[in-house]
Amino acid sequence: MNDRYTIYEQQTARALIRWEKELLKPPGMLEKTSRAVQSKVNQVIPEKVHAAITAAVKGIVQTALFTMDYTPKTAPLTDLSLALRDARAEELLSFYKKLAAAEGAGAGAGGLLLGLADFPILIGIKMKFLFELAHVYGHSTRDYRERLYILHIFQLAFSSQEKKPMLLKTLEEWPEYARTLPPGEAVGEQINWRQLQQEYRDTIDFRKLLQLVPGIGAVIGAWANYGLLEELGQTGMNTYRMRWLQEL
Repeated sequence: MNDRYTIYEQQTARALIRWEKELLKPPGMLEKTSRAVQSKVNQVIPEKVHAAITAAVKGIVQTALFTMDYTPKTAPLTDLSLALRDARAEELLSFYKKLAAAEGAGAGAGGLLLGLADFPILIGIKMKFLFELAHVYGHSTRDYRERLYILHIFQLAFSSQEKKPMLLKTLEEWPEYARTLPPGEAVGEQINWRQLQQEYRDTIDFRKLLQLVPGIGAVIGAWANYGLLEELGQTGMNTYRMRWLQEL
């Protein structure tokens, strides 16, 4: 263990080893089955529906990458220990989980149309959380490379088990990867938007489809959104913790 680490950082490093092992576990039978079923479902969904969902995801992600709409007004935090940053991050995550749950409950109670409208709204909530999280850990989202880092966190949280090792490796080697990036206006050309939306949608489909069931939609909507923010929050915090330890 690096002797420059504090006791808290040493504990964090051990926790990260456990997190990575859990994150990279081979897909279980339930995931394999659900993926197979979802693949069949995707084949019968009209192409115009796929196109509409892809456009929604692309629009929100492009807003995050190429504008300052999600950039916090406050500057990145400086001169704080990892322990204090983690405490701030936990407070931030708690707020956004409650916000997402309230939004999901309202959408779930509103039936099919509001349930479908919840899809882009929830992505926006997630992006706003990740941008604020970056500033908690001291990284300015005014740099487009930091916004691209956020997109990789988003993908790591919601991609299939097959994609996670590659995404984690990119995040682990971020300084080297960032040096290879093209000018900001060209980076969007490297993103497979259809794959991004399908990976994301397939990961959340089961929970979000239950949200549309009459009578239980509000409860399921709150549960689904709260759980999705929890997954994203833990992925984001652990990724920034990993980066903090690497930069020491």
